[in-house]
Amino acid sequence: QVQLVESGGGLVQAGGSLRLSCVASGSIFSLNAMGWYRQAPGAQRDVVATITNGGSTNYAESVKGRFTISRDNAKNTVYLQMNSLRPEDTAVYYCNADVRPSPSTRYFSTYWGQGTQVTVSS
Repeated sequence: QVQLVESGGGLVQAGGSLRLSCVASGSIFSLNAMGWYRQAPGAQRDVVATITNGGSTNYAESVKGRFTISRDNAKNTVYLQMNSLRPEDTAVYYCNADVRPSPSTRYFSTYWGQGTQVTVSS
């Protein structure tokens, strides 16, 4: 069993900053890619940023230059630093991770957190 728990969401004014954290725990032998996604009301869930276990990153065009994804492999944690927030960034933010649960398991499975609400007021 693997759990992902996000924290750090909240209400912020436009132009402000928030830092999201997501900790993975449970049966984890190794973590591969981790990422942040978001879903606004009535919209589909879209990728925000991803990071490999080697530190390579990718960002959605809408957040490039404003958001930074990072990870601490020793803590099984991924972060999302969000600066210059805009009202259109308002959404529930979810983290996910590709987890190999044990050395006897050859494959990775993708797990999701429950989400944390980010609201940006104008």
